[in-house]
Amino acid sequence: MSKNRLIFLGPPGAGKGTQAKILAEHLNIPHISTGEILRKAKQEGTPVGLQAKAYMDRGDLVPDSVLQALVRERLQQNDAQTQGWILDGFPRTLGQANFLETLLPEIKQTCDLAINITVADEILVGRLAKRAELEGRSDDTEEVIRNRLIVYSQETAPLIDFYQKSSSTPLVTVDGDRVLEVITAELKELTT
Repeated sequence: MSKNRLIFLGPPGAGKGTQAKILAEHLNIPHISTGEILRKAKQEGTPVGLQAKAYMDRGDLVPDSVLQALVRERLQQNDAQTQGWILDGFPRTLGQANFLETLLPEIKQTCDLAINITVADEILVGRLAKRAELEGRSDDTEEVIRNRLIVYSQETAPLIDFYQKSSSTPLVTVDGDRVLEVITAELKELTT
């Protein structure tokens, strides 16, 4: 039986978004990226986007209340209800993980697997700096990148322990410092 409701964890630049897009297409399920949703809202100047902009420009996490509202709304849309989903960038804090643990039974869903993609910090800084240059992302200066990694280690890394010990969702760790196709093959194997 395939696993169609997935959480992707890992530091910024680990390849979560790339792998989530590939796997979502392979499984024919929605790829729900809170980062993309927020960047689009910021670019369009929506109320949520303007609220998030100040946090994002500093490399800080957007407040839980904003993200939780986005996630609740998105997971209740028809495609997510019927096909499944990959959450990319949520949860990022223990508060968000606890929110998701409460939300899923409320909307009659479960999560099949949490996938933690790991990569060393110095490799991440190089990847993110290159991405910033290629994509013209002003939110990815070296100072902001290093702050994002500090925030990740303080706020998000504890999720690994949460999913190992407290959650009903099983956790697997995948080495993200390998050739893209090798990682993709491992993820496809984990989800079939």
